[in-house]
Amino acid sequence: MTHTKRGRAVNRPYGPFRCPRLTGMSGRDLFCQPRRVGRGAALTLVFAGVLVAGAATGSLPGPERRTAPGTVRPTVPVGAREDVARAAAEAMADGKSPAEAAERAVSRSGDRWAAVYSEDEYEEFEESLDGAYTGVGLWARRERDGRIEVTRVRSGSPAADAGIRPGDRLRSVDGERVDGRPVTEVLALLRGDAAGEPAGTTVTLGLRRGTRVWTETLRRARLSTDPVTVRELPGGVTVIRVAAFTKGSGDQVRGAVRRTPAGAGIVLDLRGNSGGLVTEAVTAASAFLDGGLVATYDVDGEQRALHAGSGGDTDRPLVALVDGGTMSAAELLTGALQDRGRAVVVGSRTFGKGSVQMPSRLPDGSVAELTVGHYRTPSGRGVDGRGITPDLEAGEQALQRARTVLSGLGR
Repeated sequence: MTHTKRGRAVNRPYGPFRCPRLTGMSGRDLFCQPRRVGRGAALTLVFAGVLVAGAATGSLPGPERRTAPGTVRPTVPVGAREDVARAAAEAMADGKSPAEAAERAVSRSGDRWAAVYSEDEYEEFEESLDGAYTGVGLWARRERDGRIEVTRVRSGSPAADAGIRPGDRLRSVDGERVDGRPVTEVLALLRGDAAGEPAGTTVTLGLRRGTRVWTETLRRARLSTDPVTVRELPGGVTVIRVAAFTKGSGDQVRGAVRRTPAGAGIVLDLRGNSGGLVTEAVTAASAFLDGGLVATYDVDGEQRALHAGSGGDTDRPLVALVDGGTMSAAELLTGALQDRGRAVVVGSRTFGKGSVQMPSRLPDGSVAELTVGHYRTPSGRGVDGRGITPDLEAGEQALQRARTVLSGLGR
């Protein structure tokens, strides 16, 4: 039986914090190495950028489906889903754990992006889609040498109150060294997923800043995300940054566009965005498009389409900023703006996760997800395993390059 809590389908950036990521994932704002994870770390991936978030996802309209952009590979046959359901039912009848049986069946299925959530993990995962999570307020990424570096600290969070800053190196969590570990596992430790640690419990971080090495004990808190931020730059440029497509973020983007001064160009910053609710990404697309196709996708071979709403601002100069941490629903949005000639895309190649997954409720209340299809951009490009190539390659100076492009577009 398929199950979509609260009628949502999601686009998990990586799988349950397989990193995005939602992620987790992560992308250059918390970029994790993609890998399949089991129940324990599943929820640790909400934003693919938030060291305190949980699974980045994306929701599709129409039939209740859950999506998660991924890599180009064959869709898992219906038989694999039946095998998982059968294994869970047989385990239940034998007095064994349906979730554990499902995990074994998932491992045999060859589905790289499949995952099994406990009932509590799935509940928390759903809450994360509303922009709430338990953690300390850190965003981080894994460097090439395996080090975990803090990339952002949420204002007013436990981490900010402790004086932790972007650029600090995270060396350990509760005595466990994190160098070389996937960001998803680091997220799980910070959140206390394995032990079910709630808000109010403490976590001790080992940190390094230059030659200074120290530890900080923080108290986990229930935090809400601020997925959309807006700032004005000199020269009539407005930067709208979308960290993740959580509930309401699409309308926030539309509101930000409406409030942007007349004549100002816009930089839509999607760097490190591990994805989220697909419906929110489509709503965001509607801020810049006047109807039309945003993406197509298939579920078990059945083709479907996503369309933008009418009345978007189609004249204002627009640049989309992306990087290796841009994935899932964020790639869907980027592909639509690029294919339809609405934005110049600047940055580096995106992650490349465009597979669709469907959740199934197991006898003990846990949830298994298996890949059922893939999505494509308006021109028919597959994103899975390929990502989106920017129109203009740029690294650390990507924002400056974006401003230069806007000036050439008339602003």
